[in-house]
Amino acid sequence: MSEGADARSTSGGDGSIAITAAAIAVQVEGRVIGDVGALVCRIAPLDRAGPDELSFLAHSRYTSWFATSQAGVVLVSPDLADTIGRPATRIVVARPTEAMVKMLAHFRRPEARTGGIHPTAVIAPTAVIGADVSVDAYAVIGDGVSIGDGSWIGPHAVVGDGTIVGRHVRIHAGATAYAFVELGDRVTLHAGARVGRDGFGFIPGPNGPVRIPHLGRCVLEHDVEVGANSCVDRGSVDDTIIGAGTKLDNLVHVAHNVRIGKGCFLAAQVGIAGSTRIGDGVQFGGQAGAGGHANIGSGATVAARAGAIADVLPGETVSGFPARKHRDQQRSLAALNRLAKIIRPLEQLLDAQDAP
Repeated sequence: MSEGADARSTSGGDGSIAITAAAIAVQVEGRVIGDVGALVCRIAPLDRAGPDELSFLAHSRYTSWFATSQAGVVLVSPDLADTIGRPATRIVVARPTEAMVKMLAHFRRPEARTGGIHPTAVIAPTAVIGADVSVDAYAVIGDGVSIGDGSWIGPHAVVGDGTIVGRHVRIHAGATAYAFVELGDRVTLHAGARVGRDGFGFIPGPNGPVRIPHLGRCVLEHDVEVGANSCVDRGSVDDTIIGAGTKLDNLVHVAHNVRIGKGCFLAAQVGIAGSTRIGDGVQFGGQAGAGGHANIGSGATVAARAGAIADVLPGETVSGFPARKHRDQQRSLAALNRLAKIIRPLEQLLDAQDAP
């Protein structure tokens, strides 16, 4: 950063926070080329950014966008710092993408939080509410519930009887934590999430399926996030447990008795069948799944739309259905593509042999 640069930030006219190039450079530990006083108040991609917006250039494939971009300030990697382009003010930083993520927090507008208990909320007299807790309109808090300090229960959310909610938990509008669920500190349930319902457990009976009672717990450890309209079932006899720091995208289903380790990522529409064990740091791509009673080793990756119906070794990457080592799957697909190219000549050869 240039010496003597002004690191001020001001309020933008639309309620956003304007910030100078110099101040950005301080936050991301970068170096300004150009106008240290250039002000930006929003973030936008290179091809749509305007003079009052911040953008970033992290890969050479986007240099054509950079050439005509109207962005006021651009975060650039050292190898792209001299790229020919319209933006004159550039902040050189080792990892522009990570720097942009850091700046997203600066520009993000916080939700309005009124605080306190809304008069339309229904709270059982036996519930224990911590300090600085917000309970919004029409939320329902059941008997014996405990809510930790600083938590925020959104409108129309439901916290069932006996559920334990940690500190600084965020339960968004319309989400439901069923009875006797345990939510650790800083857990987030997004709108429409359902946590702790009985699993899909039935046995045949003389008059049709008979539901199996589910007595196990549903435990979400610290810093777990459950996406919108995702479902996590409680255990039948065993517990369903999601490890600390694990993130579930929207429309994810975790069945009964599943145990997921720490720091895992499950993308949208992932389905995990009952009694599956997933280690720490596992990643599931979109629409992937794991069959019942499978063991997915720590650090494994299950690629998008893959179906892991057998165990996956730690650190292994699998793809396809049934899922197998990604390298083997790619070889099979390549072989099929080559086979398609020789089928037509083979048919022509056979036709020539059969001709009179």
